[in-house]
Amino acid sequence: MKVLVSLSFLVLSVLVYNYQATKTGPDWWKSSVIYQIYPRSFKDSDNDGIGDLQGIISKIDYFVELGVDAIWLSPIYQSPMVDAGYDISDYRAIAPEYGNLSDFKELLEAAHKNGLKLILDFVPNHTSNLHEWFNKSVAREEGYEDYYLWNDGYVDDDGVRQPPNNWLSLWSFSGWEWNEQRQQYYFHQFSIQQPDLNYRSERVQQEMKDVLTYWLDLGVDGFRVDAVPYVYEDELLRDEPIIADSGVDDTNYNYLNHIYTKEQPETFELVYSWRAHLDNYTNTVGGDTRMFMTECSSDMENLVKYYGNENGTVLGAHFTFNFYFLGVNENTTAADLLSDITVWYQNLPSIYTFNWLTGNHDNQRVASKVGQSRVDAYNMLITFLDGVTVTYMAEEIGQENGEVTCAQGQDPSAIKNCTTFNETTRDFGRTPFQWDNSTNAGFNDGAPTWLPVSSKYLVTNLQNEKLASRSHYHVYTGLVQLKASLSAYNSSYILITSSQNDALLEVEKVMDDPDRSIYRLYFNTGNKALTVSLNQNYTVVIPSVNLAYAQGLTDNDLVLSSGDSVIIKVS
Repeated sequence: MKVLVSLSFLVLSVLVYNYQATKTGPDWWKSSVIYQIYPRSFKDSDNDGIGDLQGIISKIDYFVELGVDAIWLSPIYQSPMVDAGYDISDYRAIAPEYGNLSDFKELLEAAHKNGLKLILDFVPNHTSNLHEWFNKSVAREEGYEDYYLWNDGYVDDDGVRQPPNNWLSLWSFSGWEWNEQRQQYYFHQFSIQQPDLNYRSERVQQEMKDVLTYWLDLGVDGFRVDAVPYVYEDELLRDEPIIADSGVDDTNYNYLNHIYTKEQPETFELVYSWRAHLDNYTNTVGGDTRMFMTECSSDMENLVKYYGNENGTVLGAHFTFNFYFLGVNENTTAADLLSDITVWYQNLPSIYTFNWLTGNHDNQRVASKVGQSRVDAYNMLITFLDGVTVTYMAEEIGQENGEVTCAQGQDPSAIKNCTTFNETTRDFGRTPFQWDNSTNAGFNDGAPTWLPVSSKYLVTNLQNEKLASRSHYHVYTGLVQLKASLSAYNSSYILITSSQNDALLEVEKVMDDPDRSIYRLYFNTGNKALTVSLNQNYTVVIPSVNLAYAQGLTDNDLVLSSGDSVIIKVS
């Protein structure tokens, strides 16, 4: 990849040549659209208040209408549900509230019959404390003694037993919990009920590869790996350094610099071994690539490591999630977006694939962060930029945050402190999908829902979006269709520019089709209308909902109100 960055008083731009965007054959994922489903909130088929697998099956046609390539399910495994299924008690069983293995096989068959790939969450860092492995480890059963991180701690001068070091849980307070039966501490990066597995045990490594194989044998097409930076800790159990002037007390996770409990050198080697396992499976069994994506918040240097080495002789994740757009809001400028895009184009080796997303189950909804007028612009960005698009369910209809009180909350990390609940909860982005204007937004037949249905559903719901002549839904489906058509060719180059006092973002793509087609995306991030003088004929391909232009050929100057966006094809 060849990159040019130039800076003047008016324009900041990045130019990239020869991006390989073709989506054909076994590497289906390279320019795919992946749709994330939070099963608990998607569709409740049996009216128990909780979404389920049969609910997803009933909406298979919807994914086909959207034009997405794959559906990714947040955890559906057996779990006591302390942390919404991320505390797994059996990696080979389905949580009863979601269905059973027969339901899963039916979903997988329906997805494949309709040309959809199915991706599962893989949660390797920890299990539930109700997992059979943990019970056996507590009992020191032969072979299971070291499945988790156990330590005696020490007795202080006052005769009180203390944890072995100062490591903290991401949910604050000590990461060590005393187990009375075993008479040792175990370590947990997350909740007390989520003990960390010990990947220095070769048996644990093999157990988790066997879990992957189990689901691959059933026909799963790939995995999203949860919380991968935390799978290893420092073998010497050294204290982590205190951050000076952190502004938080010593029980808060942000009090320490986590150099010994996050992204240890062995972490990347483990990721590479999982990729090799999936590739070996595909090479042995045949079929399309089994894809593998990792979740981590980190600096760019480490993010790139998850992909593999620079020349591709060692491979890791097909991609690691790009969270740079998660922080957008109504004040985000074109220069901010250019910076977030440029850092990837400049640092990711050309053999690897970009990915773009604006939301997920751990964050507030995009429409609430940026406002309804900018929803289309961000969907345009994540579909028009080269690489993989990841859409969190209901972003295509502009669904906003739900209304959830601390008393109604289900997020265990947030309900511990109701004074900070509104700032820390993940529940706002997890309320049920708003299908129509019937009872409970069509999520179910009226039973109380696990999180309250948003009162906004009477205005924002899929049925209304479909019936409207112009809507976020129609924009989104048009974007997915455009992405699919453009993925038949490679981008000869892509030019990304910020101008007009950092208000106007422009992304230009020149395709290597016979016509050397030129497409441009314009997004007015500012608070005032602006004019783009094109001085040539152009076709409006996809306008945002409020744009004062319909699809078709024109030669007028392009006037964009605040928040407006458009994709055009230059004649």
